[in-house]
Amino acid sequence: MKIEHLAIWVADLEATRRFYETYFGAQSNDRYHNPRKQFSSYFLSFTDGCRLELMHRPDIQALSDKAGQEYRGIIHFAVSVGSEAKVDALTERLRADGYTVIGEPRRTGDGYYESVVLDPESNRIEITV
Repeated sequence: MKIEHLAIWVADLEATRRFYETYFGAQSNDRYHNPRKQFSSYFLSFTDGCRLELMHRPDIQALSDKAGQEYRGIIHFAVSVGSEAKVDALTERLRADGYTVIGEPRRTGDGYYESVVLDPESNRIEITV
């Protein structure tokens, strides 16, 4: 078995799609839109692994307005970039472009080398080897 895709409700569908295309090499399908339900989405594919579905509907409320706050449920997903140098470089590129780094590159107690950044919707992304 494998996880086929994860889904995230977002306020700004286009900005979030561009973020994952620009920084993580995602390839997007054409936008799906259901006018009756006021629902739009994109499926983003990566070189390997599961896909990411970005979804928007105007009535969906934010979970929390405190970026970086802990809560129950899915709290982050990790993207493997292949090396410690790439973790460092992508983290610095995101910082320079104005994105929030909430975890500096480091070796964790369980042996991972990672940083943690927030996407445009304040979702946590671990950038790891």
